[in-house]
Amino acid sequence: MQSVDRAIQILEMLARDGEAGVAEVARELGVHNSTASRLITALSGHELVERLADTRRVRLGVGLLRLAGATAFRLDVTTQAQPVCDTLSDELGETVNVAVLTGDEAINVCQAQGTSAVATQNWVGQRTVLHATSSGKVLLAYLDDDERETRLAFPLDRFTERTLTSVTDLRGELVTVRENGWACAIEELETGLNAVAAPIRSHDGSVIAAISVAGPTYRLSPDRLPDVAVAVVSAAESISRRMGYRGSADEL
Repeated sequence: MQSVDRAIQILEMLARDGEAGVAEVARELGVHNSTASRLITALSGHELVERLADTRRVRLGVGLLRLAGATAFRLDVTTQAQPVCDTLSDELGETVNVAVLTGDEAINVCQAQGTSAVATQNWVGQRTVLHATSSGKVLLAYLDDDERETRLAFPLDRFTERTLTSVTDLRGELVTVRENGWACAIEELETGLNAVAAPIRSHDGSVIAAISVAGPTYRLSPDRLPDVAVAVVSAAESISRRMGYRGSADEL
């Protein structure tokens, strides 16, 4: 923990001063030059700082822009999606979530609680598996082939009797997701819970998130899912437009 704290201090120092030498960093931290140098080397390995060859000093690196960009993207999706989620939740009376891909999981970044909800559950910040959720299937379906196969290289956990644990079957369903433009999960993560999701696109057309509607099977029955999907796809299109996407509705 001490090393992490010191590394953060270096970043804060460079943000304040612009650049610094190893000796200056060591004095700021109250450590030996060798310790400061090792910390700088570690940060440099992740492009969080960069060395200036002509002066042997360091400054903040491009890796911070990458991290800041990821944060800005999530905040932007949340900002643009929230009013659409609120409207969709009011229309359907069910809980609406927006999720983004993080590693091998989906993380919920936005939620609107439905008026018909039996119990209030805050999903924001919670991570869910990809193969047993409607949002996860959407995020998987629109990955590049290599990225998708990397995430399908491990055994698929079973959560209910309906969970797809066959990679072959899941691949087939993901083809259907791309053809239909939406995904569903029928009691695959939790018994008695169904969900529908559709892709959200960025300005360049890439899928950056999924919006989903979830509810108990007695309200969100399998027969009702196609009709609900129409509203979910429309909401996804609306958020995509707010994110700058101007492609055809068919692509969504």
